[in-house]
Amino acid sequence: MLELADLVFLLLSVTEFIVGMVGNGFIGLINGRSWLKSKRISLSDFIITNLAISRIILLLILLTDSFMMVFFVKLHETGTVMQIIDLFWAFTNHLNIWLTACLSVLYCLKIASFSHSMFLWLKWRVSRVVMWMLLGTLLLSCGSAMSLMHEFKIYSDFSGIDDTGNMTEHFRKKKSTYELIHVLGTLWNLPPLVVSLASYLLLIFSLGRHMQQMQQNGTSSRDPSTEAHKKAIRIILSSLFLFLLYFLAFLILSSNYFILETKMTLMIGEVITMFFPTSHTFIFILGNEKLKKTFLELLWCESGHLKPGSKETFSP
Repeated sequence: MLELADLVFLLLSVTEFIVGMVGNGFIGLINGRSWLKSKRISLSDFIITNLAISRIILLLILLTDSFMMVFFVKLHETGTVMQIIDLFWAFTNHLNIWLTACLSVLYCLKIASFSHSMFLWLKWRVSRVVMWMLLGTLLLSCGSAMSLMHEFKIYSDFSGIDDTGNMTEHFRKKKSTYELIHVLGTLWNLPPLVVSLASYLLLIFSLGRHMQQMQQNGTSSRDPSTEAHKKAIRIILSSLFLFLLYFLAFLILSSNYFILETKMTLMIGEVITMFFPTSHTFIFILGNEKLKKTFLELLWCESGHLKPGSKETFSP
């Protein structure tokens, strides 16, 4: 018989999974169809499409982990199956956050305006810079998975030693080595966090300064350009909040070896972790005119307010 906490946890996990699959599947379908139709795709749509695919895989992994946490407790704590799931999770998670970082850099270089020579040099080569970042993303994601394999090997040696008798000193050395490797493994996620934070802050500063200049020039607060900048700042702040929340959940899940590990702590961390790839997707949809328009048309069709083939359009 499942406890109430388990039922609530599974309900939240399944709900987030379904909503996330709908949102990410919608982005992948619309952008993929557009790509096949026109034989070309913008760099931002390419990153968003790959981000949606990686999030679909990530949500599948997290849902599997949620069911194992409830129904297969022993297998979830140890075993080869759990190590395989952790490897896929490490690769997909790292790919996901680096793709998010690449997208934030792309938006920053395209939208923000600064007179610094380094920023201008990067802005003029934005496509090349982001493409090299994407290549580095794959290499770094593979590196994080290989680092986790090394951590598993050390843990296997460390867990096979009895903390008794003459083996005590060897046990402590192995334990210290494992703790060091575990901490260093979490640092793989620090560079994309710093890159994303820097890009978001530069964008917010640039957009805020631009809005002040428009107001000083007598531009109305209802001016379309001003409203567009306000909308951009709201989207950026929402993305930044969700990104930081995701990293908080990641730290909870990855630090359970050092803190007091409880099933409730892991459940809360898992739910928050699934919240980011689910909710952030709809920020993309609402912030992209093509996706937003198609999404609204589908909603209106489903509710019977708009007939298929209608020429009615929607204002952003």
